[in-house]
Amino acid sequence: MKAALFFLVLSSLGPWAMGPIMATGQSGSELYFNAIYFYLHFQYNGWFTFTVLGLLFWLLEHYKFSFSPKYGRLFFRLMFWSCLPAYLLSVLWSKPAAAVYAIGGAAALAQVIGLVVLLLLVKPINKQVLALFGNWSRFILILAGMAFTAKFLMQLATATPYMANLVYRLRFFIIGYLHLVLIGFVSLFMLAFFAQQGWVSFKQGMSRWGMGMFLAAFVGTEILLFLQGIFFWLGVGAIPVYHKLLFGLSISLPVGILLFFVAQVRREKACLSEGKVAK
Repeated sequence: MKAALFFLVLSSLGPWAMGPIMATGQSGSELYFNAIYFYLHFQYNGWFTFTVLGLLFWLLEHYKFSFSPKYGRLFFRLMFWSCLPAYLLSVLWSKPAAAVYAIGGAAALAQVIGLVVLLLLVKPINKQVLALFGNWSRFILILAGMAFTAKFLMQLATATPYMANLVYRLRFFIIGYLHLVLIGFVSLFMLAFFAQQGWVSFKQGMSRWGMGMFLAAFVGTEILLFLQGIFFWLGVGAIPVYHKLLFGLSISLPVGILLFFVAQVRREKACLSEGKVAK
């Protein structure tokens, strides 16, 4: 959690740098965009990611699960120290020197190794950990884990010049990646964590319908974004009515989450009413 706060502060250097960059007439330059990517990298891969990992390890410690401290320390060190040079993956679009590709690729590889270490750490206790969650929250937690895994594999793939240039040219991949991390990994883990703590519930029909709509819209938008990028990459062209499909799926995201939270408010009111009656 301290590392998460460190990366939160570090990420703020990006927005702080925007003033001097724009004042010196460099709006739209490589430096301008690299300052934006600096902020995004340390927000998504630092602040957000380490906060989620901190909550995960809090769960393991709170419920006294036995796991290897050696693996735990190795995982943290790999993740923390690789996060700093992994920023270079965000600047490969500008076609820097070969050494930058090498350092960024090494950082991405170190993060994949860290992912393997985490899997080895939780493998002996994965059934006990999953048993802490209900059916819906367990499913959401698994989706978050899949998004977490995909995040590092995608970062490793973009360490090559060809893929770095492809991702820069086709922004569908960038948008899809950002949504994968923020919604698929961070938001879904937080929802599963809240449910495990009893702060939200999936017992109401409305909450299940709302969350089902939200998850379907998330998966649908991810497929549509990456598929459109692949179509352009292959020279097939635009997906028919792409924007209408994306708009329809995107609308389902806030509608679904609104239904879910309306159900939570109703649940809270019902609990308060029952408490008054009991008194």
